Amino acid sequence: MNDWPEDRGYGGGSANGQPEGPRRMRHVQRPQVPPQQQPYGQPSYDQGYNPNFTQQQASGYDSGYNTGQVYGAPQAPGRGGQGTVPPQYAPPSGPGAAGPDWRRRIKIGSIVLVIAVVGWSVGTYAWASSKMRGEVDLAKVIERPSEGDCTTYLIVGSDSREGMTAEEKKKLHTGSAEGKRTDSMMILAACSSGNTMVSLPRDSWVTIPSFVGSESGKKYEARGGSKLNAAYAMDGPELLVRTVEFNTGLRIDHYAEIGFAGFANIVDALGGVELNIEKGFKDKKSGADFQAGTQTLNGEQALAFVRTRYAFAESDLARTKNQQKFLSALANEAATPGTILNPFALYPTLGAGLDTLIVDKEMSLYDLGKMFFAMKGISGGDGKSMNMPISGSAPQNSLKWDMPKVKQLVEQIRNDEPVTVTSTR
Repeated sequence: MNDWPEDRGYGGGSANGQPEGPRRMRHVQRPQVPPQQQPYGQPSYDQGYNPNFTQQQASGYDSGYNTGQVYGAPQAPGRGGQGTVPPQYAPPSGPGAAGPDWRRRIKIGSIVLVIAVVGWSVGTYAWASSKMRGEVDLAKVIERPSEGDCTTYLIVGSDSREGMTAEEKKKLHTGSAEGKRTDSMMILAACSSGNTMVSLPRDSWVTIPSFVGSESGKKYEARGGSKLNAAYAMDGPELLVRTVEFNTGLRIDHYAEIGFAGFANIVDALGGVELNIEKGFKDKKSGADFQAGTQTLNGEQALAFVRTRYAFAESDLARTKNQQKFLSALANEAATPGTILNPFALYPTLGAGLDTLIVDKEMSLYDLGKMFFAMKGISGGDGKSMNMPISGSAPQNSLKWDMPKVKQLVEQIRNDEPVTVTSTR
């Protein structure tokens, strides 16, 4: 009997008489120190038997292999963690980082702005061109003078009441006469040597030449000794152009006519036109009642100003001077950047005028713009405004032209020379 106690595995001999083999001891783990808390350059003490342990880990560097976060290769789904962008491809940040490419942004913005402006301009031009009433056919005018070096316009203000209500006729003191007559006529010569505006008194004593009716096609013989405005009453704009060309020898390139309502509407659309009235006057027939001084005229007042004739001693000549003065001021107001570049001012102005503006079939919106800028130039002192030279009175209280001066004036305009001719009245 064996008196030795049974071996419980605490050391000592074996009961089975076989030599005791090596005994596996439990691994005693030391507490890990986080890498960031280890002194620089000191390896981790957790260097037991670990096949994944590398020198990089010993130095505190984590390559990411244990987590699958390897630079240059996104982490596959389901393996924990996400892909990491390599530092060389990461967007710059910090104080030294490059800012947005402003030059590229400004370039792109400028291109977009130019496209928008061009689109708006083309659209506006097309819309305005469609509103113009090209109803006068200058091809029907016969025996025309040769063309000159300047561009000439015959600008006509008619007493047309087209489209006006009874209330508007009363407000504007237009009366209710049927048809239409020429209330004002002037030649505008746009020349490189300077622009010239010449008013043609409607009471001018002229010859109405032979013509072919614009509607009937019938041939009419010449009619000597008539007032100039009779030509318009007989056969409209075509005969008026024919009569002006016959009596002056100057070819008319374009025709523009506006009635009472259109004139007043343009002025109102512009917000009024500023004008300096040198001497106050009143006229019951036109509704004029003005004090001397600088003032802003609305549509109703402007129409009264250009129509007044009985308040002056030389009624027709004084009225033509007022008409020139106001039209130049009107063009000066209309042809400003504040009107042209502002859609809220441009569209109402064009809409108010183009609906009632009658022009020749060959006149474009560009030609109309040139006409306004030429008138504006005269208002600014770059040109001359005058009446047709008058030599005296003629039958039926009409006015006789000074033909030698008229010929000299026409020759200077035709040859694009500075106008030196003056009118005595």
